[in-house]
Amino acid sequence: MITGEPTPERESGPTALRIVLGAQLRRLREAAEISRADAGYAIRGSESKISRMELGRVGLKERDVNDLLMMYGVTEDEVRAKFLDMVRRSNSPGWWHRYSDLMPDWFQDYVGLEEAASRILTYETQFIPGLLQTEDYAMAIASHGRPELAGPAVKRRVALRMQRQKILQRPGAPRLWAVIDESVLHRPIGGRRVLLEQVEHLLSVTRESSITLQVVPYQLSGYAAEGAFTMLRFGEPDLPDIVYLEHLAGALYLDKLDELEVYSRVFDRLTVDAETPDRSRQLLSKIRADL
Repeated sequence: MITGEPTPERESGPTALRIVLGAQLRRLREAAEISRADAGYAIRGSESKISRMELGRVGLKERDVNDLLMMYGVTEDEVRAKFLDMVRRSNSPGWWHRYSDLMPDWFQDYVGLEEAASRILTYETQFIPGLLQTEDYAMAIASHGRPELAGPAVKRRVALRMQRQKILQRPGAPRLWAVIDESVLHRPIGGRRVLLEQVEHLLSVTRESSITLQVVPYQLSGYAAEGAFTMLRFGEPDLPDIVYLEHLAGALYLDKLDELEVYSRVFDRLTVDAETPDRSRQLLSKIRADL
C-alpha cells in the first residue's frame, strides 16, 4: 500500500500548487502501476484528462483527486486531508484574479508561475523588463505613447504591472537577473523625463542584492540571442525550469531538458557578452548625466 504524503511546499501560488499536485499524483499512479487510461476511467474521464491533470494544465476537483487517491492506495485520512487541502488552495484565485478580464489565459499562467519562482532570468531587446519599469514608463508603453488618452483598461494594465513588481519586495523575494540590450536605454519611451526617471529607478533598485542588471553593448548586440525570453526557476523539486517566450498571438512555455539547455547556454553567453553589473551601473550613470 502506498502511504506517501504530499511533498511539503513553501508558500506557493495556485498555479505552482497545481503543477506540484499533478506531479505527485503522477508518481503515485506510476508506483501503483496503473495506466492513465484506467485512472481516467475511474474518475469518469479520459487518458488525456489524467495527462492534463498530471501536467498541471487544468484545475483539480476534490472528488477526482479523492477517487484517484483511493485507487492509488492512499487510504490514511490524514494524508488524504493534506492532499485535498492542497487541491483547495490550488483552486483559490490568485491576487491577479481581479485583472482576469484584461489577461488572456496564457498570461495568467505566467503571472502565477512568476509569483512562485525563486529565480527569474530575463533578456530584453526593446523595453526595460516589466518587473523594473516605473509606472510612467509602463504607461507610455501601454498607451502607445499617448498617456493622456489612456482609458480605464490601460490604467488597470499598468496597475497589474506595478502589482507584479511587489514580488521583489516580499520576504524571500526571487532573485532577478536581467540582461538588456544597450539600445533599450537610448529608446525615448515616454520622452526625456520618463526615460530619465526610469534610468534613476534602475540605479536605485540595482543596489538591492537580489537584483542584477547587465547591459549588452552595441558591438555585441544580437549575437547570443535573436529575441527576448524569460527563464523561471523554482525551489520546489516538482516544478521544472520554464522558458517563457511571448509573441503577438500568445506565448510558448518550454520545459524540455534539451530546450532548457539551449536557453541556459544562451543566457550564460549573454552575461559574458554584457558589461559587468558594476560597469552597467556606470553606463546608467553616464546616460543619466547625458539626459
